[in-house]
Amino acid sequence: MKSLHTLSFVLVIVGALNWGLVGLFDFDLVKTLLGSWPTAVRAVYVLVGAAAVYKLVGCQQCKGMMK
Repeated sequence: MKSLHTLSFVLVIVGALNWGLVGLFDFDLVKTLLGSWPTAVRAVYVLVGAAAVYKLVGCQQCKGMMK
C-alpha cells in the first residue's frame, strides 16, 4: 500500500509541475516527451487525475478539515 501512496504522490507532483510549466511558459512537458504517442499522453493525464482523486479520497488530514 505504501508504494501506491508513493506512486500517486509522484504522479500528482508531475502533473502539478506540468501544469505550472503550461501556465508560465505554454510548455507541455508531457506532450514534448510523449507527443509521438497520443495514447500515452492521454494515459499519463488520466493517471495523474486518478492519482489526485486517490489522494483526495485517502487523505486523513483532509477528512478532518472537511467536517
